[in-house]
Amino acid sequence: MRSLSHKSPWLWLSLAGVLMLALSFAWQATAQTSSPNALVMNIEGPIGPATKDYLERGLRKAREQNSEVIVVELDTPGGLVDTTRDMIREMLNTDIPVAMYVSPSGARAASAGTYLLYGSHVAAMAPATHLGSATPVQMGGSGFPGSADEADDNAEGQSEGESESESGRESSAMERKVMEDAVSFIRSLAERHDRNADWAEAAVREAVNLTANEALEQNVIDVIARDLNDLLSQIDGMSVVMERGDRTLETADLAVERFDPDWRTELLSLITNPNIAYFLLIIGFYGLIFELSSPGSLFPGTIGVISLLLALFAFQMLPINYAGLALIIVGLALMVGEALMPSFGVLGVGGIVAFVLGSVMLMDAEYLAISLPLIGGVALVSGGLMLWTLTRFATLRRRPAHTGVEQLIGASAIALEDFETRGHVQLHGERWNAVSNVPIKQGDEVKVERLDGLTVYVSPP
Repeated sequence: MRSLSHKSPWLWLSLAGVLMLALSFAWQATAQTSSPNALVMNIEGPIGPATKDYLERGLRKAREQNSEVIVVELDTPGGLVDTTRDMIREMLNTDIPVAMYVSPSGARAASAGTYLLYGSHVAAMAPATHLGSATPVQMGGSGFPGSADEADDNAEGQSEGESESESGRESSAMERKVMEDAVSFIRSLAERHDRNADWAEAAVREAVNLTANEALEQNVIDVIARDLNDLLSQIDGMSVVMERGDRTLETADLAVERFDPDWRTELLSLITNPNIAYFLLIIGFYGLIFELSSPGSLFPGTIGVISLLLALFAFQMLPINYAGLALIIVGLALMVGEALMPSFGVLGVGGIVAFVLGSVMLMDAEYLAISLPLIGGVALVSGGLMLWTLTRFATLRRRPAHTGVEQLIGASAIALEDFETRGHVQLHGERWNAVSNVPIKQGDEVKVERLDGLTVYVSPP
């Protein structure tokens, strides 16, 4: 019969496993039966990929801890259309009510923020805030059809008898499609939550705005709240439309847990900034070029690879124009080609033009355009580097050769003997066969005119 000591290790392992399993079930039961709370998030600044990631993580956290409601403190000038739609889709399909709260006083829910407000289950604003200006905008600030400025321009053009070109008609048709799509989208959100759909359409077509008091009077929002506690108190008992039917909120005396943007959100916001992503692309490209031109340096190659990967990740999340990206790459390649095989500026000038055009075309979204001074600065630096390379090559070309056969042309030699046509000279410490058209005496200094194999042709200096 085996002793208990032989079985004790397995016995202890089994007991430890059972204990861990029991603790796991206990933790899950505690999490599921924990008292509901209000998860408070904060969205500030343009709506972009980092904002979407932050909201998705907040929704997951709220589900895990059985939150009663999610309150999003909102202050935004607008942002990406596709990202906004994705965020609204997440809100509409979640099983936890989301209250968009334009806060603090002085904040705004402009453009994309208006869509988020209409898409939320509870729309709230703090005093001295506003919303509106939901008209889709192209890069450069030109409004889509329906804006007051464009109506004036069209009227003026018609009075002057100007006809619209074919490309203009195609552009106008596309803009009308985008406009009507945006109107239908925001009206559907308004109808779902029983809010003012007519004003929502006006906000898209005419870029109108409302203050908090006006928004409450016109049934655009549900609540005006001084602070978070006031908001939770006012929406207690409110019925909201969820994916699976109506739900009555129970928000009185809820514990508040904040879920502020963390390092991940800050990092995503940083690298998805168009100017940062653009700069990372330039650093990555030049880092690889310097590494390939001087293999073994490691430092520029390492920095270049990391920067390039971060830039590509950012561009994958941003609405970039791939034709613009291709022009940037071609432009950089042409400028490098000018440095490696000078073409008297043909490749360099073409590269700078392609680089600038591609940089301007790269981003085509409101609030996500690359800074023109940054584009100009990078183009000037690249042009200056190219000009320095060209002048450097020109200077080196005018210098006399210091190695090879070419360095012997024009060098001085000493005659080792008297000769009239053929003899020997000492050149750079070596004995060479020499040919001269005039008589040469021993010890005379002569100048090398040309070479033919191991024979130098000399003449008096």
